[in-house]
Amino acid sequence: MRLAELSERSGVSTATIKYYLREGLLAPGRQINTTTAEYDEDHLRRLRLVRALIQVGRIPVATAREVLGHVDDESLGRTIRLGAALWALPQGTEPDEADPAVVAARREVDRLLTNLGWETARELSALSPVHRSLVVAVAALIRLGYPWDAELMAPYAELMHQVAGRDLDYLETHASDAERVETAVASAVLFEPVLQALHRLAQEEESARRYGL
Repeated sequence: MRLAELSERSGVSTATIKYYLREGLLAPGRQINTTTAEYDEDHLRRLRLVRALIQVGRIPVATAREVLGHVDDESLGRTIRLGAALWALPQGTEPDEADPAVVAARREVDRLLTNLGWETARELSALSPVHRSLVVAVAALIRLGYPWDAELMAPYAELMHQVAGRDLDYLETHASDAERVETAVASAVLFEPVLQALHRLAQEEESARRYGL
């Protein structure tokens, strides 16, 4: 397809597509002549991902470029490739290691991972921004007087493990590793708000069933 058709099918203006091309977020099309290039379904799929990252997820262009660099890195194994792409997404604040609540939270998170047998998560904890985000969140709860220890978190973690299984089942319906990682990144930006909304709706429903309106 030509640039105009790519724009029409994606809903992204030609000027924005040209900007993404200049910034290295979208691979160049196949050059037909000095002024015209041709694009394919891979370009359309990638363009939709770029749009999700930047326009929906409000992710800076430089960060999006880093994420997509990991998506395209075929030298990495599937798990590392997926993890690197997700880790490159914006994360929360860094934990203050001098804070007693952070120390306590880190201890409980480590105990949780040990009890669950999540060895990979434990091995990567020093590198993982997701692990740090969990520590920060648990520390905030501890400061407020909520006893979020390993035992209390375990049932939630087990439920999320089931969600992760469903996530990967869906990823495996895609043909290539690149498509799978692209889908995982898009889901992190677009589907996590769905999970949050479903959680809150479930809370409302359960509250009404237990206590009435």
